[in-house]
Amino acid sequence: MVPIEQHSLLSDQRTAALVTPDARVVWLCCPRVDSNPLMAELLGGPPAGYFAVGPADPGRRPGQRYIDDSMVLETSWEDMSVTDYLDCSGGLPAEPAGRSRLLRVLVGSGRAVVEFAPRSGSEATRLERSHRGIDLRGDDSAKMGLRSPGLRWRIESNGGNDTARADVDLSAGPVVLELLCGPGAGDDSTPEPERRSATIEHWSTWAGGLTLPPLQTDLVRHSALVLKALCHGPTGAIVAAPTTSLPQELGGSRNWDYRYCWMRDASMAASTLVRLGSTREAMDLLGWLLQLIEVGGADLDHLAPIYTVDGGALPPEHFDPHLPGYGGSHPVRIGNAAEQQAQTDVFGPITELVWRLGRAGAPLDEPHWHLVEQLVAAVSLRWQEPDQGIWEIRAAPRHHVHSKAMCWMAVDRGIAVARSVFGRIMPEWEQLRDRIAAEILSEGWNPEVGSFTAAYGSTDLDSAVLAVGLSGLVAPTDPRLSATVEAIESQLRIGPTVYRYRGRDGLPGTPSGFNLMTSWLIDAKILIGDLDGARALFDDYAALAGPTGLMSEEYDPVTGEARGNFPQAYSHLGLIENALNLAEHHGR
Repeated sequence: MVPIEQHSLLSDQRTAALVTPDARVVWLCCPRVDSNPLMAELLGGPPAGYFAVGPADPGRRPGQRYIDDSMVLETSWEDMSVTDYLDCSGGLPAEPAGRSRLLRVLVGSGRAVVEFAPRSGSEATRLERSHRGIDLRGDDSAKMGLRSPGLRWRIESNGGNDTARADVDLSAGPVVLELLCGPGAGDDSTPEPERRSATIEHWSTWAGGLTLPPLQTDLVRHSALVLKALCHGPTGAIVAAPTTSLPQELGGSRNWDYRYCWMRDASMAASTLVRLGSTREAMDLLGWLLQLIEVGGADLDHLAPIYTVDGGALPPEHFDPHLPGYGGSHPVRIGNAAEQQAQTDVFGPITELVWRLGRAGAPLDEPHWHLVEQLVAAVSLRWQEPDQGIWEIRAAPRHHVHSKAMCWMAVDRGIAVARSVFGRIMPEWEQLRDRIAAEILSEGWNPEVGSFTAAYGSTDLDSAVLAVGLSGLVAPTDPRLSATVEAIESQLRIGPTVYRYRGRDGLPGTPSGFNLMTSWLIDAKILIGDLDGARALFDDYAALAGPTGLMSEEYDPVTGEARGNFPQAYSHLGLIENALNLAEHHGR
């Protein structure tokens, strides 16, 4: 079982693949990131499907790197290498969805072995040799095939599924393997080197336009690339992670499907990219949301927490009985029942995204103003309701302090957008903002605990309450913020990680430390003036990145391994925000 953090990501902004350090594709959903997996060894071992290449005699462990600030991956052994990428040439990322092309280019001087073992879920996977390579038969969900001119394949059947194997003499020249996914993924006559160059240029040109901080610059740049990779090019949605059911606790059942668009997570990711100087992703995301409201009929007052990348409803949450789970952590879930929850915090990140775009000089217009009006109106109607909160607790709703702070932030940023972008003064919004603030300060602060707590009237800590300071609701000099930071650090931090909470949440087991909360603690320490402590924790946090710079959702301080879905937008945006905030305060 390969540790989660040692995998690498491929993306064409339509779907994504995970690759192990020895160039084994162990996760790929086709033709879309939220489609059924074609290869799921990550969650079910070799019987669940994989695509392996490597030298006939591997010898020493290979090295792996991304090429030229791109999502093009190179894995190298002593006498061969393989370059892997999902094709982004010819404007593919922004074209209508329905096709993806995974290319694997083998070069070297020795002999290589290729194993191709796609799977079709509950149906038997049948492979058939053709003059172009290997065709898949009996799969109705998508048209797929492996183009491999010149290779001689052996097809073996095991347990009802076929696996194709080929031996390759690399001394005869490069070998190009092209997996076509989707009914529109026909052969492309463009030479492979041109497509590879175009794919590298797609990523590196975008990364080259970012304004990066002087701290952990390479890691920040790659974190930005990960956020870009999680953007769904055809629609503008941004997924939380490209995987499902990677466990928060090894052997446990806290395994969730994250291959969808949470407007909270997506807005935060887009906001971070705006700070780096890229506004396109944010404008596309807001365009997706406006389309969801205007054409899809979504009610902003009761906006669902989660949507598919095309703005549809999720499939009902269910278990995949054919996959035992990563490290035996089951069930493997498809869909996410949190779609039905009340999460009133969502209004804050969306409005802050509009505010950041306004500050960046983006072309906001009347539909964006109407969106802000709707967001503040929704807060006015719902801010006094209990909800399941940012952690999507599967228990009775509560008056979560974080959710209240996000409602406050929505109104506060709405006031700022009204004034600075649209030249409007909104006194009734100012009154609403003050009412929300007064209640949070009265009900959310627990003098006996000496901290803001998870919910009104509670004594349990929740690191998400750091939002009262990060949002600007409480001033950095307010002793209640310092006391809250101290309480969370003493009770929820273990080494380089911070837990979300310790209380019961209606589920068995215990999650690991949550990377975004580590970032929030770093930012809170910056606010209260503990710059040395913030920098030390930031250095520890940055060290959690895997060998190719990717970060999971959580970190287990007991085992020292990553946990949760991978790579996670939250973890990467948090690291970027930390680096930007530390750089800003260092220059003062």
